[in-house]
Order: sequence, then C-alpha cells, then structure tokens
Amino acid sequence: MNTKTIQIGDCLIGGGNPIAIQSMTNTKTEDVQASVAQILKLEAAGCQIVRCTVPNQKAADALSQIKKQIHIPLVADIHFDYRMAIAAMENGADKIRINPGNIGGKEKIEAVIAVAKERNIPIRVGVNSGSLEKELIEKYHGVTAEGLVESALDKVNIIESFGYDNIVISIKSSNVMMCVKAHEIIAQKTNYPLHVGITESGTIFSGSIKSAIGLGIILNQGIGDTIRVSLTDDPVKEVEAAKIILKTLGLRKGGIEVVSCPTCGRTQIDLIGLATKVEEMAAGYDLNLKVAVMGCVVNGPGEAKEADLGIAGGDGCGVLIKKGEVIRKVDESQLLDALKYELEHWNQ
Repeated sequence: MNTKTIQIGDCLIGGGNPIAIQSMTNTKTEDVQASVAQILKLEAAGCQIVRCTVPNQKAADALSQIKKQIHIPLVADIHFDYRMAIAAMENGADKIRINPGNIGGKEKIEAVIAVAKERNIPIRVGVNSGSLEKELIEKYHGVTAEGLVESALDKVNIIESFGYDNIVISIKSSNVMMCVKAHEIIAQKTNYPLHVGITESGTIFSGSIKSAIGLGIILNQGIGDTIRVSLTDDPVKEVEAAKIILKTLGLRKGGIEVVSCPTCGRTQIDLIGLATKVEEMAAGYDLNLKVAVMGCVVNGPGEAKEADLGIAGGDGCGVLIKKGEVIRKVDESQLLDALKYELEHWNQ
C-alpha cells in the first residue's frame, strides 16, 4: 500500500521502504546496563527499532544513557501518564507509543503533541482489542475489526486536530483473523504507516505459528510497514522469527536460509541437534545462501540439490554437498566444521 514516509531516528518506514523489524525489551528500563546489553543482542540479531517501557521518571531518565550506547532507534512505550511521554522525548526517545484515550484529557494530549511537534518525534497510536472502548463494543456487539479501526482512527483524529500528522498506527489483537480483517479495512482508510503484529500470540511455538499466519496474510497483500512478532520468550527470538517470515514472503533478501528434512527411520544421526546447531551458526554469516541439513547420505545429495551447500549424516560418517554434488566425505563429528569452513571461504 502507498503509505507516507515516517522517520524514526535514522530508520525510514512507509513510502515503499523495506519493512523494519521491531522488538521490545523485557528488562527494567531503569536498569541501564541490562537494557543496553539486551538491545545490543537484539541489534546483532537484526532488530532495527527497539521499544522500552517508560512507567516512571527513573525509566524516562534512563533513556538518555541507553541511547548513548545503542545504534538503533529507541521507542518509548507510555501508558496512562502523559508526563512520562514528555519526559521520554526530553531524554531522547526517537518515537513514543501512546493511546491518547488513556493518558488523560485533551489538555494533556495537547501537551504531549506540543513536545513531539517541537522535536519532530513520531507518535505511534496503539489500539489493542483488549482495551477497546465500551461504547464501541456496544456499537459493534462485541470486539470486532470494525471497532478496532474506528478506535484507531478516532485517536488519529485527536492528534490531527492539534495540527500534527507525524503518526504511525498500530491495531493489534490476539485473534489472528480479526487482526487480518482490521488491517484490510484500515489500509483502505488511511495512508499512515502501519505497525503490524499479533499481540499476546503466545510461546515461541504457538506464537510463531500465529504470527506467521497473521503477518503472512497481511504482508502478502502489501499492507504493513514495520512488524513485531510478540512472543513469550527471549526478545531475540522475536527478531529471528520476523526475519524468517519476511524472507519466506520474499520481502527480505540476504542471510542464510537453513532447510532440513524431517526425521525418519533412515536417520542415523541426531538430526534435530545438528540442524539446530547449523541454524545457530548460520545466523553469524551475512551470506545470501540456502544451506540444507539432511538426515541420511542415501537421499541427502538429491534432496539438497537446490541448496548452495548441504550436509548429510550417516552411520558415523557424513558428506558435504555443493549444488547437489558430494564434494567431501568426513567423519560425522567433523560435519559442522566442514560446513563452517565452506561458509567462511564462500566468496574466496
């Protein structure tokens, strides 16, 4: 969809720019050391925008120290207290996330917008199905996609009424198909960039599946400018899942794609463990390759013919495969090292 361009720190979203991956820290923001350490890990994993909660003045003050030690835009997440939104911006937040409906009356909203306008800081309007207004629930006879959209656009109108349009919209639900429908509706009603995610999606297993389905449907329609995969796990896992979703949809290039066969009765190695180690190792290389991990030396080379590199294990031995051809036979214990050598010398 043709959305307007918004600048968050040095990151551009909307306007046809690549979809940016976001995550959120789960540290206490006022613990600067812990927050910085986690953000640096997120950066290394590929996170492009990071959000921290700002529930009190200590957290707001910590933002200035965190900002000095990280390299990606920092978003302040505000609930209820408009003063924290102002304090976060004064301490260097590159964007704030608020729900204008829960930070007080229009005077308080106006005070927040005045600071944002002065510093040209984007405001992300966040609406969640779990906090939909009572009157909209009554109007639509329950929590619905239409209600979410109306709520979000009402909040946008409030901000616009004060002469500000540096806005990103977020409408989230844990109901995947409701979330999909809401994005389909709102994409036809506004050109503001959309931050897309399935909220409260669950653990890494169920949450990744729900997010892949929801984000996949939405993004494949050309809707969405920045995403977060919300998981009950290490935030780094959110970034890893988001990268796979974008790559699978053809919306991101680069990085190693690891494919592996399912285990079967022919498997004579710890294929699950091997594939996991390969995936962890591959994350450290910025190569546009497909790497296959196969469970037997009989069918492995044929199954890996579409991959750039592959390894297949057997009864104590293994083979290294390149473009479907076996190029080396090695001891099973040397498979990872053999693959690592090929990755390190790929462009030589």
